[in-house]
Amino acid sequence: MSQHQPVQGASWMLTAGLAFAIVNSIAQYLSINFGLPSTMVALVQYAIALVVILPYLRTLGIRNSLRTEYFGMHVIRVSLAVVGIQLWLWALAYPVPIWQGIALLMTSPLFATIGSGLILKEKVGVARWCATLAGFVGAMIILEPWADNFTWATLLPVGAAFFWACYSLMVKKMSSKDSPSTMVVYLLILITPFNILLALPEWQVPSDMTMWMLLFGAGVMTALAQWAIVKAYSAADASFVQPFDHAKLPLNVLAGWMVFGWAPPGRLWLGAAIIIASVAFITQWERKKQTVIK
Repeated sequence: MSQHQPVQGASWMLTAGLAFAIVNSIAQYLSINFGLPSTMVALVQYAIALVVILPYLRTLGIRNSLRTEYFGMHVIRVSLAVVGIQLWLWALAYPVPIWQGIALLMTSPLFATIGSGLILKEKVGVARWCATLAGFVGAMIILEPWADNFTWATLLPVGAAFFWACYSLMVKKMSSKDSPSTMVVYLLILITPFNILLALPEWQVPSDMTMWMLLFGAGVMTALAQWAIVKAYSAADASFVQPFDHAKLPLNVLAGWMVFGWAPPGRLWLGAAIIIASVAFITQWERKKQTVIK
């Protein structure tokens, strides 16, 4: 069993959230300002991410990174990620507002917490349940499912959250058997064939240097985010790490405001405050528990 290191786990997950916020802003900017299909953005950014991370993988030994006895599990893991990505892109294409879509992704910790207890057999304490449920309440305040303008399409991010939670649980379970480099390299390699198939109907080669620079930035941030997620789950329990995924909400709102000047409605800040408070509470709780153990 891997050692539970809450501070490191939280730091890596927050790093992933910031990287994903940058990737989302770049993807939306490319689609809105350059008309580049989201499927092409995904294809190029993940291909670049693989190229970017290769030099580091060479220092570890690429053969060692590719060595695994669980290739089938990696295929299933990446398939879950692809389904989640496509549901997310479908939601954005509807379009579901980015701040609302990100808020709905906050349901992922609920799925992951249940899964970590039932599947990974982790001990899910009261503090973790409270933090997860508080984040879910905050997301519901932002979503307003009781409003007249609520549509079925807004549930697409919930589907994405479910599949990403399943993906996260597989990362946690497999991280005790395969190294972080193995987890990342198989994701980047196996996701490419899926992305090529999805991009074929709207194939469009980027023709502007600015587009390539933005795509390169997205690729670098994608590699960092995927690496950080694996490191987070290898450092701490899944049920502890998942609530920190809530941080992507304010991070994406901030990025959207800086890039596009988008300002969400006031209820977002109430929901975000509940989410941030839950994350701060569980962080302090885990620190005290680690101090007592030591």
